[in-house]
Formats: sequence, C-alpha cells, structure tokens
Amino acid sequence: MASIQREIDVDIALRDAWDALRDVGSIHQRLVPGFVADCRMEGRVRVVTFGNGMVVREPILVIDEDRHRVAWAAVGGSFEHYNASVQAFDLGEGRTRLRWIADLLPDSAAPEVEGMIAEGLGVMKRTLEAAG
Repeated sequence: MASIQREIDVDIALRDAWDALRDVGSIHQRLVPGFVADCRMEGRVRVVTFGNGMVVREPILVIDEDRHRVAWAAVGGSFEHYNASVQAFDLGEGRTRLRWIADLLPDSAAPEVEGMIAEGLGVMKRTLEAAG
C-alpha cells in the first residue's frame, strides 16, 4: 500500500486554520478553491468535484476537535482503497503546520495522488494566508 505524507507551514493562527479545515462541506470556498470546484454534503459523505472534473465521494471518518484532524475515505473510482487525513499543528507566533497523510491502493496511483496533494497544500497555504 502506498503511503504519502506531506507538510506545509502557513502564516495563520491554528484556530483560524482549524476553523476552515473542520468546515468539511465548504472546502471549495474556504480551503482549496479552484483545486476543488464544488463540494456538497450528503449526510456524512462529502461529494467533491475537483478542478479537473473528477468527482469523488468521500465519507468523513472523523472531525477530531482535540487533535485538529479531519480524516476521510474515497469510495469508488479507480481506488481499491483510499483514506487520508489533514491535521493542523500550532507552531506558535501565528503559524500552523498542516500535515496531509494518504494511504492508497493501487500503488500505481501514488504519483498522481502525490501531485494532487502537493497542489492542494499549495492552494491551502495561499487561501488560508489570504484570509488571515
């Protein structure tokens, strides 16, 4: 199973980063606009339309207030398995580290997913810092 872990530091306080991250139904507006073109909630399932047109159903597994962590899965499409999380860490002085971890099958999908994670983190950084 491929496992990807990437981090990025953002110039925004943890409380503000977490407020946007935990708003799982508004990621297309508050967290990754453009990277995600549309997002809607169907119960605890987030239906995400990416900027490239790909649509994915993502059951939200946990919104962990204590650990500032959101975890989700992806159902259908070309994945045999996909689960991921983004966690926010307080660096002090109005800075936050975001850590995105994804575990997936098939392994051959890892390079594409890794590129999407890198792009998504870059959009998160720009969006959060512009809002802060």
